[in-house]
Order: sequence, then C-alpha cells, then structure tokens
Amino acid sequence: MDSFRIRVVLADDHPGMIAGVRHELSSVSTIELVGTAGDSTALMALLAEVPCDVVVSDYAMPGGEVGDGVALFGLMRRRFPDVKLVVLTMLDNPAVLHTLVTQGVQCIVSKSDAITHLVPAIHAARTQGRYFSPSIERVVSGVDWNRRSRNPDGVLSQREAEVVRLFASGLTVNEIAERLHRSKKTISTQKAKAMEKLGVERDVDLFRYAMENGLVAPASSGGVDPAVE
Repeated sequence: MDSFRIRVVLADDHPGMIAGVRHELSSVSTIELVGTAGDSTALMALLAEVPCDVVVSDYAMPGGEVGDGVALFGLMRRRFPDVKLVVLTMLDNPAVLHTLVTQGVQCIVSKSDAITHLVPAIHAARTQGRYFSPSIERVVSGVDWNRRSRNPDGVLSQREAEVVRLFASGLTVNEIAERLHRSKKTISTQKAKAMEKLGVERDVDLFRYAMENGLVAPASSGGVDPAVE
C-alpha cells in the first residue's frame, strides 16, 4: 500500500485552509502531504527540492514572484512536466473555469464544496483523470464552449489577459512590467491590443470588463482572482 502513496504539495495563501486540508489528508493512507507553500515563489522552490506527484494549488495567490493563476500553472507544467495539478479555488466564474479546462486542467475543487472532494480529485489527477467538485461541475456543464466572449475578434491571448488582470487589480504599467519580467513598452502594447480587441477606449471600461468577466474578483470580496484568454 505504501508504494501507492501519492506525494502532495499544497499551495495556498490562507493558513486556515492549509490547516484544514492537512487535517483532511492526514487520515488518507494513499496520500502523503510532503510540503506546503504560501505563494508561488515558495511553491516553485519547494517543487525543486521535494519529490512530488500532485500539487494542490489555490488559483489566486498574490505576492509571489512568478505570479499566480494560469501563468503559474503554465510555468509549473514547463519546469515540472510530471507533476499533476488540482486547482482549489473560490472562483466560480464560467470564463475562468473555461480557461482552466481549455488549458488542460481537469481536476478542480471549489472551496465552497466539502473539503473531502480533494481526495478523489488528487487520485484522479495522479492517474490523469478528470474530477470537478459539485459546484464546479454545475458551472462547467452550463458553459457554452463555442461562445467567443465579449471580444469581437476572439478571446484575449493569455499574455494580454494577464496584463488586463494585473492592471485591473491596481498595478501600474511599470509594476506589471517588473512582475512579469517584460519591458514597459511590451506591457503598454499588450494593454492597448487588449483594449482594441474588446472595443473599449477608457481604462474604466477595461476595469468593468475585468470585473464582469472574472479577471478580478469584486472589491468587496477582499481578493483578486485571475483569468486568462
């Protein structure tokens, strides 16, 4: 039985969530929690040091040097291609979930569902299967996968949407350039292209688009949840 133990790393910026997941997984004989991280920087460092089969990661973890959301998951896929992923999130926006699924994420658990759903999700991820917790399944099953979004020329590229998300979350162009390790000119160009695709001319309209399409969470939620494409 020990040979089947799935080594799991948990990444979440809320200590209470880490404690809850740790407690839940401690009684599962087939799962071993080998490490935890509070942001993307710590997660990437941990994966470089500790053998891991599955990462359970929050979607929005502000403060890390390598970003969060799809940008982080893409980096994980490139650097650690054998590590599987379970996304744990409060987000239930169809556009965001559509992006995750189209990016190849097949195991998603909502924090609004029972934490017990993590166990089958981890097992499914390890075997390259699919698992959506009930809240996620309800949203995903209602998504029109052929819908083109509000963008008349097609959905935003991953990089354009990431720039829009960070801009709408309150960062300046210079701060976005520093965070994403791109030039200020590149960030300005990507922001301008996104606005052109969306048919908006004012920053306030870009903010509104980001809010309505799930690129950032409402201000009252106290957090930011990203989405791309």
